[in-house]
Amino acid sequence: MAQFSRYFILLGVTFLLIGLILAVGGRFNLGRLPGDIIVKRENFTFYFPVMTGVVLSILFSLLFKLYNRFF
Repeated sequence: MAQFSRYFILLGVTFLLIGLILAVGGRFNLGRLPGDIIVKRENFTFYFPVMTGVVLSILFSLLFKLYNRFF
């Protein structure tokens, strides 16, 4: 039962972090960082968030490393 409660805590923390990133991300131009690829044509826009993905990957890696250290 303790393992089950840890999964719920992890799920709650994950949703909290996603919400914080979405709320605060607009202030730091998350999603429009230098290095994100944007191609605009007449009837077509292609957007590939390379640097945003790298930043989020680093943040989540650090968070999961901290989680594994304490749980």
